[in-house]
Amino acid sequence: MFSHSRHFLIQLSILLALALVSCGSLFGPRATPTPTGPTATPIPPTATAEPSAATVNGESLTLSEFQSELTQYKSAQTALGKTVSDQDATKTVLEDLIAQMLLAQAAKAQGFELSDSALQSRLDALSAQLGGVDKLTAWESAHGYTDATFRAALKRSAEAAWMRDKIITAVPNTADQVHVQQILLYNSNDAQNALNQLQSGTDFGTLATQIDPVTSGELGWFPKGYLLDPKIEEAAFSLQAGQFSGIIQTDTGFHIIKVLERDAQHPLTPDAYLAMQDLALKNWVTQQRAKAAVVLAP
Repeated sequence: MFSHSRHFLIQLSILLALALVSCGSLFGPRATPTPTGPTATPIPPTATAEPSAATVNGESLTLSEFQSELTQYKSAQTALGKTVSDQDATKTVLEDLIAQMLLAQAAKAQGFELSDSALQSRLDALSAQLGGVDKLTAWESAHGYTDATFRAALKRSAEAAWMRDKIITAVPNTADQVHVQQILLYNSNDAQNALNQLQSGTDFGTLATQIDPVTSGELGWFPKGYLLDPKIEEAAFSLQAGQFSGIIQTDTGFHIIKVLERDAQHPLTPDAYLAMQDLALKNWVTQQRAKAAVVLAP
């Protein structure tokens, strides 16, 4: 795979230009020069375009930048003691970089672009933290970056972060939420027996406490998109306050839930607020990804 840096490409183009100036042509002097009229001016060569891993709305994600990020991702997973296949790592990193590009493009469209001076200030700060330019260069090399790919990654990351913050800070701190209590059992016969008791008039709270004396089945308040299991959430938001569900089977077990309260503007807990911000960001990326012109390299 192509791994040359942009510095190499720039140097190569300069060498080719010098060769043309000194020789007039890469193939020697013209065999039949025209004695009259001006001689043709040689067209200087252009740098060979670096291979792309993908293009997003016409903007290229270079293969070398992608490889640098892939190296960094694999190193991070190894440090965490995780094993990830090359295919999964490639997909994860590529989709993350595409999302970053979409965010950075949106930031620029809204008037924010990290200036060269601001980028240099960030690099200077990193150099100071690591103990000097040589240490930063060594760190870049150890993590699969060249100076050019690291600059590109840092610039894109800063612009994407600006747009990310704009998206998540727009999330309100209240939401339509339900307050839910559950009865959780681990085989279908017990769950059916509990449902029969409820349908015969047994108090939900009393039965929930008998089955789980520690928590009484309290799930608390939550908005749409918060629970890991969508089946519980779908059932909860389909019920009115005071109603209980039928048996809901999940990987955890067999649930019966009751909506105790519902509030269209209930304050989000800190954890739920972070979850809603994450959901807003994911939804934004999904929507932009669907509209974007993304071309992956073969």
